[in-house]
Amino acid sequence: MKYLLFLMTLWSAITSAQAPVTSADFEEQTISIALTQEPPQLNSMKATDQVSNFILPHIMEGLVRYDRRGRIVPGVAYKWEIDPDGMGATFWLRENALWSDGKPVTANDFVFAWRTTLAPETASEYAFILFPIKNAEAANKGKAKLTDIGVTAIDDYTIRVELERPTAYFIKLTAFATYFPVREDFFNSRGDSYAADAQDLLFNGPFRLTEWVHSASLKMEKNETYWDKEKITLNEINAAYITEDSRARLNLFIDGKIVHTRLDGETYKDALTQKQRIRSFSTGSIFFLEYNHRAGRITDNLNLRRAIQHTFDSDKFVNNVLATPGNLAAESLFPVWLQGVDDKFRKEYPAEVAVVNKGLAAEYLAKAKSELGIEEFPALILLSGNTPTATKQAEYLQGLLKSRLGLDIKIDKQTFKQRLAKMTSGDFDFVLAGWGPDFDDIMTFGDLFASWNLNNRGRYSNPDYDEQVRIALNNVDPKTRMEAMAKLQKIIHDDAVILPMYEQGVIYLMNSKVRGVVRRVVGPDPDYTYSRVIK
Repeated sequence: MKYLLFLMTLWSAITSAQAPVTSADFEEQTISIALTQEPPQLNSMKATDQVSNFILPHIMEGLVRYDRRGRIVPGVAYKWEIDPDGMGATFWLRENALWSDGKPVTANDFVFAWRTTLAPETASEYAFILFPIKNAEAANKGKAKLTDIGVTAIDDYTIRVELERPTAYFIKLTAFATYFPVREDFFNSRGDSYAADAQDLLFNGPFRLTEWVHSASLKMEKNETYWDKEKITLNEINAAYITEDSRARLNLFIDGKIVHTRLDGETYKDALTQKQRIRSFSTGSIFFLEYNHRAGRITDNLNLRRAIQHTFDSDKFVNNVLATPGNLAAESLFPVWLQGVDDKFRKEYPAEVAVVNKGLAAEYLAKAKSELGIEEFPALILLSGNTPTATKQAEYLQGLLKSRLGLDIKIDKQTFKQRLAKMTSGDFDFVLAGWGPDFDDIMTFGDLFASWNLNNRGRYSNPDYDEQVRIALNNVDPKTRMEAMAKLQKIIHDDAVILPMYEQGVIYLMNSKVRGVVRRVVGPDPDYTYSRVIK
């Protein structure tokens, strides 16, 4: 989960050793952090964004969860068994797993959540992640009843799952937020207000959301009904600030008001000057320019996309625009860390990369004009976030495409929540977007541009692409699966589906008094579940 990414930072936070104790209190075991954005959606059945999918695993728990080393470990389910033929699984739930109101978490809570997510009227953009379950895809498309979905509550504490096909990574999927339980009676009592405020949610995770001042702050406190509460040291995670301003977050960090902050190109220089201890982490995420492939959009023209493909230099972008350590020039939808058959996927199946070529770009641009029957291109809309980092990147692309191709690009800067809405509705020509892993398998990237995936915001549709995804979904043989992924990689390049920009590496500051914070590629990041404050 990972989850839907955009060109914005998720966090600020972890103070230096010299910082006052206001942000990290040993006696009270509390920490203060800052969010860059208001979480747009804390309904686990609908959440798609990184901010919401950071908070949800702190306040909710699925059948399994990630431990400190990134391994899948028991959550609500204390054990499970996969059928010998790989076509099903049985989960046994612990009887001491409780909701925050003291009532037990039961098998029916999972059945209800999964069925509701798949209901067509829910319009969940993550419904596809449940498609390994028998009849899940058919039900989501209105071709089967929700009661036909292959999930059954055998009794209050036993869940039986029938799969559409053997899915080697199915257990990993159940750690993702879309698989979290939802209690039917509480959900119905809230109606359209479910998850709108702290009082409109129930919690079964390590923490519970106790305060939520929209666009200003939120607070998570230790959940005393959590089955494993003895292993939770922190009493409070106080997201006391919500601000997109990276310099403001750095100042909060220096003033000892928050415990962690990510650095960008400008604040990185300030941190160096002040001799702060700078840490680094590769997020495993890929960022790209996504085109709108809907009929009638100029960007649906392949030759226009190829012209842009031969204009953009990802190395220059990483070095001159991002200008912070750790980022890699992107060459593919598939990041370098993904595993292939015997080695990393990208070593076994190198990506084809378009070289910058002004002459070739001009040829493709001329072909595009001819096909579109125009002499000049109309102004094209580049949708982006309104953070300083996103603005800098958008302006770079605006200048590059104007100077090299003569394209008039208008930047549409939007708040995080509104940008998500515009992406969903298709109100853009290009959008600065990204994707991080939701689970530890190459399919978490591979099916992103399948026609049925609603996170495919540009609505790219290609039967050949879909066929390769199906091949990988329907096989457990690693070589067969990876060869299908290699064909996807070539389709993405040949069809210029996206413009890969960079693989994300982040640099950040962390308070040395806060220990046990987990940074991970798959799962919530950063994860404060097992954190503690030392003297």
